[in-house]
Amino acid sequence: MPPQERAVDHPCAACRTLRRRCGLDCILAPYFPLEDLESFMVVHRIFGASNVVKMLQEVEESKREDAVKSMVYEARARLQDPIYGSAGAIFHLQRHVQDLLLQLQLTKATIMDFEDQRDQLLSTLMGPQHLDQPSSMTDNDGVQHGDADILLDDSTLGYNLIEFPVDCELWQL
Repeated sequence: MPPQERAVDHPCAACRTLRRRCGLDCILAPYFPLEDLESFMVVHRIFGASNVVKMLQEVEESKREDAVKSMVYEARARLQDPIYGSAGAIFHLQRHVQDLLLQLQLTKATIMDFEDQRDQLLSTLMGPQHLDQPSSMTDNDGVQHGDADILLDDSTLGYNLIEFPVDCELWQL
């Protein structure tokens, strides 16, 4: 809502709402053009026109546009939450951030638990002798493997393959 040059014959939203003559010296005209009647109606309903004028007169001219934007934002927030206004929205967002931080901490703790479980599983599977000598292993075929080429087969893991019948109804979908 940058202040605009305007013709005297077109009143601003404030003067039209208040049914008064809008002059070139109207302090509200640059910030509440006729096209933005709804914004002034909301601000007028919450703060009152005379209070808006008083507030704008106390603010230096270079900061008035920001002041009007703040008033419009607060007025709309007051319509949605008459008790807390924009402070309620800020409080809600801060609480949401706190909940997300707690969720992040819990997720990090869960990841650390999974990493500990993985390390325990690997140490159990590899045995203590492999933890001290991680350089290489030789498999049953005499093939040398480095520490990144750990081979775990079904017998090492104690896994027995269970065969499912192919003619089962679930497989025929």
